[in-house]
Amino acid sequence: MKTLSEENRIKLRKYLPQPEALRLIPEVMAREYSVIPLEVNDSTLRIAMANPQDIFALEALATHSQMRIEPEVASVEEIREAIDSNYKAYDEIEKQVSSIPVPSEGAEPQIKFDTATDAPVARALKLIIDEAVKARASDVHLEPQEDGLRVRYRIDGTLHDMLSLPLKTATPLISRIKVLANMNIADHHRPQDGQFSVKTKGRLVDIRVGTTATVNGEMAVLRLLDKSRATLALLELGFSPQSREIYEKMLKVPYGVILVSGPTGAGKTTTLYASVNQLDYIGRNIVTIEDPVEYRFKNINQVQVNPRAGITFSSGLRSLLRLDPDVILVGEIRDAETAKIAVQSALTGHLVLSSIHANDAVGVVFRLLDLGVEPFLVSSALIGVVAQRMVRCVCPDCARLVRVPLLEQLAYSSDSGEERSKFLYGSGCKSCAQTGYRGRTGIFEILNMSDEIRTMLLAGTTASQLRSQTIKEGMIPLIKDGMLKVGADITTPSEVLRNAYTLE
Repeated sequence: MKTLSEENRIKLRKYLPQPEALRLIPEVMAREYSVIPLEVNDSTLRIAMANPQDIFALEALATHSQMRIEPEVASVEEIREAIDSNYKAYDEIEKQVSSIPVPSEGAEPQIKFDTATDAPVARALKLIIDEAVKARASDVHLEPQEDGLRVRYRIDGTLHDMLSLPLKTATPLISRIKVLANMNIADHHRPQDGQFSVKTKGRLVDIRVGTTATVNGEMAVLRLLDKSRATLALLELGFSPQSREIYEKMLKVPYGVILVSGPTGAGKTTTLYASVNQLDYIGRNIVTIEDPVEYRFKNINQVQVNPRAGITFSSGLRSLLRLDPDVILVGEIRDAETAKIAVQSALTGHLVLSSIHANDAVGVVFRLLDLGVEPFLVSSALIGVVAQRMVRCVCPDCARLVRVPLLEQLAYSSDSGEERSKFLYGSGCKSCAQTGYRGRTGIFEILNMSDEIRTMLLAGTTASQLRSQTIKEGMIPLIKDGMLKVGADITTPSEVLRNAYTLE
């Protein structure tokens, strides 16, 4: 038997296992023993494993494969990633969906049959979710088209086509999802939403579901809630040291309003949760009102919006004020009433954190004015604003210097003040699913309400004048923060332009 030291660990992220090697060891056994088959040489199977001295594992693998085992050392993390990226269940999904019975014309799906855990439709849905978790997807889209059911995964903020299934599978799969999420299986016309949990790859995954009717049938989107994102610290979000210092000072103000802005998927909720996690929840009463409550926290009182019970953001926020709160997190400011109550809450001694839709930090101030909040109230209550976007990070396993088009060079030089023609881009590998990117980070601009800004607001300033003042006082604009991350080889110029480009 071969014994290898720590220094001889192989780098699995740059290694492509042979398909014939993968076929010799099933995924269940690979996960059980933390191994990944690499290649076959004559009667020898070369594998990577965390503990090559595990005699019982070696014997089990040799017996199952009927080959001599040659072990290599690799880290547990890299083995787990290799298993996720190399064992694909797409063939098994297609096999299961081919067994789904076709309902007769105009007939409802066979609810009892389809919802059994051993039914083909149930197994197919479980495999689709398993593959999404392995691919680090945040959303699964099931979209009926004229010629089939399109299955897409959103990975690092971008949708990727993964499967095309027969159109006959759409109704049974959507019905299965509705039953799991306690939705009305008989209603195919009105939009519905629900939530359920499944156990996959040894962990419990919460899934939020939305369905709606399209011209080709009902579509469904499954949001996979990653609980690890809810416990991120501010340090892990991508704030520059200067920006993080400013924001942490804002969080120390005992009362006022702090707003986080950005489009859907910009990471606003993650920033709000990270902010709340930083606060003292032992000596303070922290309450939230959210729609929906995506993640649950200990020692924080969370309220779910429920219009049927009369709990909206505005009515719920008004009721929270009677619960002696110190800090209030409002999921989103959507209307004038919620905005006014949030500002009044801040003026009566509460710290209010919320999200709001606006293009940039200065846009948030004028969004509040548009919602009917008086300028003197905004200037008195607002502590500051964070505007943010998410950008994909260059894959470290396939990154290489590439000469970029002139537009990207000019965009980088105008915001960073540095001339460069080559930048790190990922060429695509199995580690990043051939995209060149792996993971995401935030880019931010922070408006800190100074006395000068308050005075300008009361005097009736314009958005361009206010923005000029904020930059004069040291605010780093979104696109500049992004280009600084490009200079640090974290992301690419095209990714920053795609997410933060404006027409100013």
